[in-house]
Amino acid sequence: MIYLDNAATTPMFEGAAEQYKKYACELFYNPSAGYGEAIKISRLLQEARKTILDRLGAAKGDIIFTSGATESNNLAIQGSERSGKWEYVFSAGEHPSVFNVAKSLQQKGYVVHFVPLGKDGQIDYGALEKVLNEKTRLISVIHVSNETGAINDIARISLLRDRLSPKALLHVDGVQAFCKIPFSVDRLGVDLYTISSHKFHGPKGVGALYVRNKGAHKFHGPKGVGALYVRNKGGLKNIVFGGGQEGGLRSGTENVSGIMAMIWAVTHINTQENFEKVTKLKNAFLEVLKSEAGIGVIDVGSPYILSLSFKGVKGETLMRRVENEVIVGIGSACSTRYAGNRILEQLIARDEVISSVRVSFNAYLTLDEVKNAAMIIKNAYKNLLEKV
Repeated sequence: MIYLDNAATTPMFEGAAEQYKKYACELFYNPSAGYGEAIKISRLLQEARKTILDRLGAAKGDIIFTSGATESNNLAIQGSERSGKWEYVFSAGEHPSVFNVAKSLQQKGYVVHFVPLGKDGQIDYGALEKVLNEKTRLISVIHVSNETGAINDIARISLLRDRLSPKALLHVDGVQAFCKIPFSVDRLGVDLYTISSHKFHGPKGVGALYVRNKGAHKFHGPKGVGALYVRNKGGLKNIVFGGGQEGGLRSGTENVSGIMAMIWAVTHINTQENFEKVTKLKNAFLEVLKSEAGIGVIDVGSPYILSLSFKGVKGETLMRRVENEVIVGIGSACSTRYAGNRILEQLIARDEVISSVRVSFNAYLTLDEVKNAAMIIKNAYKNLLEKV
């Protein structure tokens, strides 16, 4: 079985699984407890925050541990919500965990702008510039599209924010970027950045939200105090209430075993090396398919993700045909239960959307595996066409 749906989830590293077991079964202490073993765990979590900050390219800032990308995105957006005549700006290419929160803001009566995508899959920067103003509270743009791999120019968006909406926070869903493409949040100029462990060979159910700050608070202050100030532009409020863990922004006992397994994965990934290897894997995969005229390719950014369309054949039919040998996806794993694909529909014709599948790689596949997978897909397509 060749697994090519790594944008949905990745296999956990064995070393990460061993760490998970260690902190679940041996060093299982609650970091909020007051005795020595628990305090040691609390200190390990602080070291874990520093590890993620370093990998993000952040000189300083806070790491809020969460249950994953959905919670991190909700905390970033709902935590930034304020009463008044504020406006919120999102790209039309966001993951459901951002897009549906944006729709909920709209239902509350806020002015919400959905900026369309260009034909390259990136946000339309000209359209974005037109909606930014002094009333903009939050801009949220995905870093790497989970559907097409398109990479948005976050630094360019940050400059537009600084010029046109200086009071706005910039949130980035970095789920398909972290540990996959080289970047630095300091250079990008973002305020809030979402990561999810199971997208880079860590466990499911754990992630984090990076929060930029300028030393306006002390993270280890009194429990229950959520005065986390972002770029001195106003507090990020909590959306989960309880014992005041994570600086009051995310109450609930930390998932220590998940966090330590995630950190193991982070420290065992060479982003640049993997990026170069996956680029070679993607190119080898496409080389096998290029002779088949009916196969369309959206290859617009990250080498980790490709969107393929198969003229005359439904994508789901092709996925089912090959799934005993090759696993591919038909779009975001969080939205496959719904008809259509609102992101692809901005880039290609409706019939091409229906015939699309998503192929996504990891750096631990071999050239032979991806070539064999491409040949299996190619032959399955040809056989389906003959039956049609």
